[in-house]
Amino acid sequence: SVVPVFTGKANCPYYARAELLADYLQANLPDFRVHKITQHPDKWEQWLHDICEMNGWEHRGSPIIWRELLDRGGKGLLLGGVNDFLEYAQHYYGITSMMSSEEMLDIAEENLQEHIEIEKEEEEIKSLIKPLQIWITSASASICYQLIPLLANGEVFGMTTEISIHLLDTDQFKDILCGIVMEAEDMAFPLLHSISAHTEIDEAFIQADIIIVLDDVVLNHEVQSLENYIREVSEICQVYAPLIEKNAKSGVRVISSGKTFVNLKAMMIMTYGKSIKPENVIAVATSWESAAKAMLARKLSMNATGVKDVIVWGNITGCNYIDLSHAKLYGYDCAIWGPANFPRPLLNMIYDSEWIHSEFLSAQSSLSSRVCHCVGMLPAHAVATVLRYWYHGSPPGEIVSVGILTKGQFCVPEGIVFSMPVRFQNGNWEVMTELEINEATQEVLGRLAHELIQEKLIALKEIKEMHPYGADKITS
Repeated sequence: SVVPVFTGKANCPYYARAELLADYLQANLPDFRVHKITQHPDKWEQWLHDICEMNGWEHRGSPIIWRELLDRGGKGLLLGGVNDFLEYAQHYYGITSMMSSEEMLDIAEENLQEHIEIEKEEEEIKSLIKPLQIWITSASASICYQLIPLLANGEVFGMTTEISIHLLDTDQFKDILCGIVMEAEDMAFPLLHSISAHTEIDEAFIQADIIIVLDDVVLNHEVQSLENYIREVSEICQVYAPLIEKNAKSGVRVISSGKTFVNLKAMMIMTYGKSIKPENVIAVATSWESAAKAMLARKLSMNATGVKDVIVWGNITGCNYIDLSHAKLYGYDCAIWGPANFPRPLLNMIYDSEWIHSEFLSAQSSLSSRVCHCVGMLPAHAVATVLRYWYHGSPPGEIVSVGILTKGQFCVPEGIVFSMPVRFQNGNWEVMTELEINEATQEVLGRLAHELIQEKLIALKEIKEMHPYGADKITS
């Protein structure tokens, strides 16, 4: 098959003459196919220079025409300009063009207008394809390495949503970030539009849709006091929050994750960033949910996916309470039979109540060890799960635990970030205030809230010490 390629300035009358003759040949010859490319007059000279340099051709003017032989490979065979093509058509096919100069000019004008319209449409289509801009702080952490494939495979945001990932960390971790970028690019995820490393803090969060805060402090209570750790967290958030306000999109969603002070990080970002919407800042508790469900499933010799509605209350990476009073089992093999979607109350199935109180509830130290010493798969999965729910809704009827800014729900005092049960739908979340909690649980929640209030008071004290004259403005 012969495939001539016709390229010219969109407003060129000679291109119009060659194009019309080529269309006639294509319509009347079975093996003649035409590929046409028009260029805007402003871009023509550079484009012509580049194509000739690439192929080793000598040609000036518009149009330029060459032949490509299908299934042969190699570069095209230059035919030349309009006169060369007219001679080619006359010699091989006995056909020539009888167009007048006036017709050539009219068609050239139409070609230019059509080219401008097509360019405009293409720009509009490109403008609709705007990748989600995702920023990850402290991106040298192992959780980030595990998180990138989960974000880029399409399961979190959907198979039609492209993403751009921005990795932020200090200059000492630049080599690690560049290694992650190179590896992610080599994996060629179809939906990963771009991935980049950033070590300049002033560039942080530009046009961010999502910010995942992974910063942690290294705990060693023999060396430092709680006040020092809280000061360290406050200083990190004091840098991030104004940059989020300045550089990120107004509806940016901020996720606090990591192994330490996830509630406090969310709290401090809201404290220092007054224009950041409080409902758009959450702390992830899903790691604790998953670890608790796995522990219960091992006790019951069942698959952990059948354990639902375990609630994590309070300070996610501090003192929290794993509440089983609403937990259900699906697909559990026992004396009571029912369909696959038939739920059984978990507490009715675990007859060993002593195990619950002596091992499971006291085993929160064990759970803490499992969650805090994991390499990165568990917290990465937790962040990806919460993002998927936030964008596409959580499973109907299921409980998800998330740290959010309280407004007095479940009699928990206002103004602290406290993990509690929510549902995600339509791109938002709402607290499941319809859940009933007993007096014993209410008492536990009071103690957990007291701890978080003390943490907040220490943080505000640190703020006043750092900003003695502007503290009221920051903390009001």
